[in-house]
Amino acid sequence: MTAVETAIERLSLTNSHLNQTSLPATNLKKNPSVLSITALQDPYKVCVIGSGNWGTTIAKVVAENTNNYPQLFQSKVDMWVFQEQIDGRNLTDIINTQHENVKYLPNIKLPENLVANPSLLDAVNDADILVFNIPHQFLPRIVQQLKGNIKKTARAISCLKGFEVGKNGVQLLSDYITDQLDIQCGALSGANLAPEVALEHWSETTVAYNLPFDYRGEGKDVDHKVLKALFHRPYFHVSVIDDVAGVSIAGALKNVVALGCGFVEGLGWGNNASAAIQRVGLGEIIKFGQMFFPESKVETYYKESAGVADLITTCSGGRNVRVAKMMAETGESAEYCEKNLLNGQSAQGIITCKEVYEWLSTCDKLDEYPLFTAVYRIVYEGLPMKNLPDMIEELEYFNFV
Repeated sequence: MTAVETAIERLSLTNSHLNQTSLPATNLKKNPSVLSITALQDPYKVCVIGSGNWGTTIAKVVAENTNNYPQLFQSKVDMWVFQEQIDGRNLTDIINTQHENVKYLPNIKLPENLVANPSLLDAVNDADILVFNIPHQFLPRIVQQLKGNIKKTARAISCLKGFEVGKNGVQLLSDYITDQLDIQCGALSGANLAPEVALEHWSETTVAYNLPFDYRGEGKDVDHKVLKALFHRPYFHVSVIDDVAGVSIAGALKNVVALGCGFVEGLGWGNNASAAIQRVGLGEIIKFGQMFFPESKVETYYKESAGVADLITTCSGGRNVRVAKMMAETGESAEYCEKNLLNGQSAQGIITCKEVYEWLSTCDKLDEYPLFTAVYRIVYEGLPMKNLPDMIEELEYFNFV
C-alpha cells in the first residue's frame, strides 16, 4: 500500500468513527461553585500596612470584598500610609477626599470604605487581619512599633518579597512576622503586576496559610475560606493552599532572576537569552527551596500562580527588569536607576540578591547557584554583564586527538 493509499484509509476510518460516536454538547463556561461559610457575630476588622503601588492595589481588592461581605468583615479598611506632601497637601488627605493614590497608583478610583491613616498604631488598633505590603527592608522597624500594640488573636498575610537574614539564618518574612509578633502569618504572591490588577484585568494569585495550633474553629477564626472571601475578586482569582514556604521562596527569588532578564534585555540579546535566564533561575529557585526549606513543595513552583507564572510575568516587565535594563543601557548603578525610574518605590531584587548571596556564602554554597551569584556580582561588584552566559554555564572545550 502506498503512502497516499494509507493516508486515505486512515481518513476514512476516522470519519467512520466520528459518524458512529455521539459527542455530548459541552458548555465551555464553568458553573459557579458555592462556598459554604459561617457568618460572624463580630465581623473581622482588616488593616493593610503599606500604600505603595502594590499595597494600594491590594487594599482596593480587600476593601471591595469587605464591603461585599458584611457577614464576615467590617466594611471600613484602614490603610497605613507613610505621610508625604504632594503639592503642599497630605497624601492621606488626598486619598480620603479624592479616593485616589495620586503618587503611587494614579488614575485608579479607590473604594470609599478604604481609609488612609498616617498613624500606624491607630490603623492597626483592634484589627483582626493584618495585611503587610511594604518594602521588606522596612519590616523590622514596623514590627518593632507593632509589638504590644496589636490584638493577641490577630492573624496576618504577608505580601512582602524577600528574606530576613540574621542570627536565625535565612528566614521567611512570614515566619519573621510570626516570631516577632506571636501571630500566625501566611503569604500572598502570584503573577500580579499591580497596574494590571488595579485596572481589573483578569489575573490570579496564590494565598498560602497554615492553620495555627491555637485555631479557634470555623466561624471563630481566620481560615482558608475567610482568606478566599477577603482576596478573591471576579478579576483577581485566588487559590488558597498551605505551602507558605514555597509561595514565599518563589515570590522572593523571582525578583533576582528578573534582574538577570533585565540585563540581557538591556544588552539587546532578545527573548532567547531571557528564556535561558528564566530556565536556569527556575532551577535555582527550586533547589534553594528544597535545600533550605524542605517543607516547601515542588509542585507549588509549577502548579501555582506564585511559581512559574509569577516568574514569567516578573521577567517580562516590572520594576526589577526596568532597573536592570537601564543599568545595561546606561552603565549606571542599581541605586541610581532605582531612584530615577521608580518614583520612590523599590526594586526588591536588588536587596534580595544581596541577602541570598550573603547566606549562600555563609553556607559555602555559591558554586551551586551560579545565576544568583552572577546577579549579585554584577549589581554590587560591577562585573561586566556581557560575561553573564559564561558565569552561569560551565564551558566545555573540545580536545581533538
